[in-house]
Amino acid sequence: MSRALTQQEVRVDVLRDEAKSRPVLYDETFRGLHEEVKGLPAVWLYDARGSRLYDEITRLPEYYLPRREGEILRARAGEIAARTQARTLVELGAGSAKNIRLLLGALDTAGTLERFAPLDVSEETLRASAQAIAAAYPGVSVHAIVGDFERDLGALPGGDRRLIAFLGSTIGNLHPDQRARFLTNLGDVLARDDALLLGIDLVKDAKRLEAAYNDSGGVTEAFVRNALAAVNRELDATFDQRRFVYDARWDPEHEWMDIGLRARQAHTVRIHRLELDVAFEAGEALRVEISSKFRREQVELEARQAGLSIESWWADRAGDFAVALVLRDTVAGS
Repeated sequence: MSRALTQQEVRVDVLRDEAKSRPVLYDETFRGLHEEVKGLPAVWLYDARGSRLYDEITRLPEYYLPRREGEILRARAGEIAARTQARTLVELGAGSAKNIRLLLGALDTAGTLERFAPLDVSEETLRASAQAIAAAYPGVSVHAIVGDFERDLGALPGGDRRLIAFLGSTIGNLHPDQRARFLTNLGDVLARDDALLLGIDLVKDAKRLEAAYNDSGGVTEAFVRNALAAVNRELDATFDQRRFVYDARWDPEHEWMDIGLRARQAHTVRIHRLELDVAFEAGEALRVEISSKFRREQVELEARQAGLSIESWWADRAGDFAVALVLRDTVAGS
C-alpha cells in the first residue's frame, strides 16, 4: 500500500529527451575542440559509470565540499526554514539529493513544505532519488523534472514561497559568462516571496584545493578519464587514454581548478561522427571541467549585477565553504 502511495505522489516531466539532446551536445563538442584551450563539455562526464564515480568522489576524505556544506545546513536548516517558510523546495542539478534532505527535514518539521521539485539531466538518477524522497516524506508531493538548469528554469513549478536550492558549489562549474546568464535568468524567475540558496566553495590554500581533485585512490582521475571513454563510444573517436596524463591544477589568475588531461606527446585524435581530426601538441591541455572558487565580495557583485541580493551568508567553522540565502533585489526594483 505504501508503495502504491509513493508512486502516486511522484510526477516526472521529461523536458530533455536524451536522444533529442544529442545533436546539441555534438555541436558543443565540435566547438569546444576548436577553442584556444581545447575542451570537452562536462556533460560527457555523467554517463551511468560517471555518475557512480562522482557519487564515490563525494565520499572521499580529500573531497571536503559535501561535508562542509552539510555542516552548515545541519546548523542552519531550521533558520532557513523559518526565514523562507517555503511551500515548494526546488533543487537544481539534484543528482542523488543528499544534503537537500537536511532542508527537506527542516521545512517538513516547520509544517510549510508541500512540494519537492528536483531538476536534473539524468532521468535514471532523478527517478530513483524522487522515489526515495517520496517514500521518506509521504505528505510531500514530488514533481521531478528531467531538464537542464541553464535552459529550463522557466519550466519550474509555480506557486508562492519557493526555495530554489543550488548546492554543492555546482555554480563553480559554470564559466563566468555562463554564470552571469544563469544568475540573471534566476533573477527573472524568482518571485517576491521566493528565495535562492547557493552552496559556494571558497578560495583557500592551493595545496588543499589541488588535493581535493587529486585523491590518493585516483577516483577523480577515473571520473575525468571516463569522459574520453564516453566520447570514444558515442562519437566513434580514437582518444587513447595512454596518450594523456591526468591534470587538475589551481589557476590563480581565474581562481578556479582547471580539471582535465594533457597530451603526453604530439598526436592526432579522429572523431569519426564529427568528421573531425584534432591535433594535440606535447603537453597540450584538454579541459573537461572547471571548478571556480569564490570570495564573498565577488558573489555579492555577481548577485547584484543579476538583480539579486544576499540576505544571509553562513560559513563552516573552517571557513572552507559558504551557503548564501539570496533574494530578489527589491531596492533595485528588479
